[in-house]
Amino acid sequence: MNQGPDYAAYAAKMRGLAASGCDLEVDARFVDMLSPRRAHILDLGCGIGSAVGALRNRGHLAFGVDPTEAVLAVARELFDPAWFRSMGAGDVSAAALAGQGLPAAYDVVLLSGNVPAFLTDGELLGIFERLPSILKPGGFLAVGTSTDTRGGPAQQDLAAHDSGLTLVHRFSDWHLGPFSEDSPWSVSVYSNAGQRCTPDGPDGIFVLGR
Repeated sequence: MNQGPDYAAYAAKMRGLAASGCDLEVDARFVDMLSPRRAHILDLGCGIGSAVGALRNRGHLAFGVDPTEAVLAVARELFDPAWFRSMGAGDVSAAALAGQGLPAAYDVVLLSGNVPAFLTDGELLGIFERLPSILKPGGFLAVGTSTDTRGGPAQQDLAAHDSGLTLVHRFSDWHLGPFSEDSPWSVSVYSNAGQRCTPDGPDGIFVLGR
């Protein structure tokens, strides 16, 4: 990810939003809905760690990586420092994660808060190419970003084309709003190949007559 001079100001802004009680957990609630219980979840570009903290509170084994020490410092103040690592989204691989003492495979990977806009085209492509080896069979990648910026839905779909990841849902917000070409925001969900392990059946499904 490209470093810039305004990350300290961004960290201060996000710290203020967290202190004010602003809802910074909406993406975590979305991911929680996608996930099996006690899922392994990785937040790429985790910022001040709000999603990681919220997912941990819901019983998941969530971890966050970010290359910017200014925001990681806030994450480590607000939450358990053991949940976070200094790493750029473009540097993530199964081997790199294992080298940092993190799990190498995940049920869900989250890219939220316009992280794709700060990646080069090559970094975004590299992430999509490597994620099938990080995601468990049938695992999900959830991407939330502005529509008309670099790394928006069109570029995501191009990056996914030869990766083995398949677009399964696209919304205009984290509340499942319908997406259109005029939507300023997008939430895209891509699925890895294979079948998710659900030995007791999907949660909350009780088929009558069985």
